[in-house]
Amino acid sequence: MLWWSPDPRMVLPTAEFKLHRSLRKTLQRFITTPGCEVHVDRVFPRVIHACSNVPREDQDGTWIVADMQRAYCNWHAAGAVHSFETWMDGELVGGLYGVSLGRMFFGESMFSRRTDASKIALAALVCFCRAHGIGLIDCQQNTSHLASLGAREVSRADFLRHLASTVDAEPVQSWTYDDSMWMQLGLRPKL
Repeated sequence: MLWWSPDPRMVLPTAEFKLHRSLRKTLQRFITTPGCEVHVDRVFPRVIHACSNVPREDQDGTWIVADMQRAYCNWHAAGAVHSFETWMDGELVGGLYGVSLGRMFFGESMFSRRTDASKIALAALVCFCRAHGIGLIDCQQNTSHLASLGAREVSRADFLRHLASTVDAEPVQSWTYDDSMWMQLGLRPKL
């Protein structure tokens, strides 16, 4: 089993998520448009499969091979892996998935079939994490995209210290998304 432990490690402190004006407008339009919804775990196997098909610069193929998809689907069935999904008019247009241990979320991969669909899923994840006392999302690798949204690098030692205080904490019991969670970002949802 491959274990990836970069030093430094990219993390997104949920309190430091950067909601740029253009993303704020996109989110506000999304959350007030009929047919636009965020769901958690509705179609997890489809999300991980879509993530495996995303072309990535300087990569030939994907690490999310069929065996990994099966393993994550089994872990999802056990309640430790979750997907955040962006839906428009009944169509899955973007999303992400990751592992939840205690009060820590480890982002694994994301995909987008429409402009900003993965950013909407990430913003929903940030709202969910804030509402449930999850202060850090592990992003693993440094990308300019994640940095523009507030992610930053921390040393492996700092990352491991944070894990020691969060992974054994009481886990989130209910993985459902409520539109009122958008208020975590100061947005006005349709309630």
